[in-house]
Amino acid sequence: MDRYPPIAEHGLVGDLQTAALVSSQGVVDWFAAPRFDSPSIFAALLDHDRGGYMRLAPEHPEVSCKQLYYPDTAILVTRFMSPDGVGEVIDFMPPDRSRTATDRHALIRVVRAVRGTVDFTFECRPRFDYGRAEHQLELGENTGVFRAPGMDAYLQTSFPLERDGEDVRGQVTLNAGESGGAVFTVCASGGEAPAPLTVDGLTAQVEDTGRFWQKWLRQSTYRGRWPELVHRSVITLKLLTYAPTGALIAAATMGLPEQVGGERNWDYRFTWVRDGALSVRAMLDLGFVEEGTAFLHWLVARLQEREGKGGEPLQTMYRIDGNPDLPEETLGHFEGYRGSSPVRIGNGAADQLQLDIYGEAVYAFSQGREIMRQATYRGWRALATTLDWLADHWDRPDEGIWETRGGRQDYTYSRVMAWVAMDHGLSLAEQFRRPADLEKWRNARDAVFEQIMDRGWSEKESAFVQHYGSDVLDASLLLMPMVGFIAPQDPAWLSTLDAMDRKLVSDSLVYRYDPAASPDGLRGSEGTFSLCTFLYVDALARAGRLDQARYTFEKMQTYANHVGLFAEEVGPTGEQLGNFPQAFTHLSLIMAATTLDTALDARQER
Repeated sequence: MDRYPPIAEHGLVGDLQTAALVSSQGVVDWFAAPRFDSPSIFAALLDHDRGGYMRLAPEHPEVSCKQLYYPDTAILVTRFMSPDGVGEVIDFMPPDRSRTATDRHALIRVVRAVRGTVDFTFECRPRFDYGRAEHQLELGENTGVFRAPGMDAYLQTSFPLERDGEDVRGQVTLNAGESGGAVFTVCASGGEAPAPLTVDGLTAQVEDTGRFWQKWLRQSTYRGRWPELVHRSVITLKLLTYAPTGALIAAATMGLPEQVGGERNWDYRFTWVRDGALSVRAMLDLGFVEEGTAFLHWLVARLQEREGKGGEPLQTMYRIDGNPDLPEETLGHFEGYRGSSPVRIGNGAADQLQLDIYGEAVYAFSQGREIMRQATYRGWRALATTLDWLADHWDRPDEGIWETRGGRQDYTYSRVMAWVAMDHGLSLAEQFRRPADLEKWRNARDAVFEQIMDRGWSEKESAFVQHYGSDVLDASLLLMPMVGFIAPQDPAWLSTLDAMDRKLVSDSLVYRYDPAASPDGLRGSEGTFSLCTFLYVDALARAGRLDQARYTFEKMQTYANHVGLFAEEVGPTGEQLGNFPQAFTHLSLIMAATTLDTALDARQER
């Protein structure tokens, strides 16, 4: 068992309220409950000795491991091949169908031998509250209860268990065709024990969970060239969505580094307005109207909460239930992934001023026009009040999309998205004949546009730049043609695209910006941003550079992990870096695929 396996050597399972990572060696090394943003129970990925884990795998020294998803589902299969036989561990969590928040969640591990004889070893070593809380074990022959402050965790297995301090171990030998399992169920202290485990019951749950995911995926309208890649991405977005509220988290994990050994280690288990808003476009593109609608309802609720209270109408990010309090603190007792510290929980960027979020929010509403047709008057009033506020407050320095901690600037992207907010707000008001201060919005939109054209352009680079007064390029501006700010084949845009090719693109991979040229207040470097690479594909396709766009898209697929998942970044030698899997990467993959499919189809018809 590797102390710290590569970030990419994991699959994701979840029940639409929380999620777990399972390594290709059969180790659950990340799991938080009862919600995505709850304290961890297994976090060996952030500290092997203090974080806790659950392992189910053969002990054979010559075993090789393979991992895959059961087709069109979130059921993860880890296969172990040894000279004595072939075994499998099937990991999944029964999905939430009620959309009601619950403190009870089950992580199920089915084990079986498919050829020969396989000896499996089992270890369960939970470490509650990020490894800060002690627990007591009550052990039976095939059951155990880990009792921690505020939480009980029930362990049930089909094989005998033995005590190892306050943890447990077990072993089971299976011949071809035999199976067993382990179920780890968490609930509030004093919660009812789960029903007794039976192998037939486990098999039925596997089948039921498979049917749930396959039925859900049949809603997809995607008929393009990359169905497996796109469908794995949309399943991942679904897994990262908190069913009770419709809020999408940025990633399943916290603290995984953008540079191994560095300090860029953030908690991504929250809902960014930006990420969630752009997910609406990705979901609707594929026909998942319910998910797009749920997030828009969540977003309207955030706007309504702030009505009449003064200050900013929206915060950059929230907890999945809409709570705006995300105080950032450091877990000093965790060493971090391969020594990458500090390990942070919470996120201080929640208090930053990031004016682009208003553009993304209104863009989301404009993508869901049929949803907006059903919007209540109060919902429209909250949106209109927000646009009135933005018309008066858009012309300010902010921290920008990349949440830099090096001081505020007049970021071009923030201004572009202010233009988007006004332009799309005007379109919505006129289409649905809703009351609005159209003249005020129109004047603000035009003023933003003229300012960007005057101050956001660099004659030296012949390109739009990161912020006013600089010559630094920024990949966030790849969204300019997608949101309609500039025509995709406008000479000014093509010149900007050429400049990005020269300065930000490395073997088709795209950096956000150059931290050396634009200090962001943090030490160290980072990899290329996978989101930006997919935005680059989209921009190339819109610009008519289809061969380059397709080759870049195909090359990017080689950086996906073995089950089609992406982290936030790609490192210098192709390794995945940052929190995993990342929603922004997968939603931008979907958008790039659909844009590229449309452009390639149009070329074939000519």
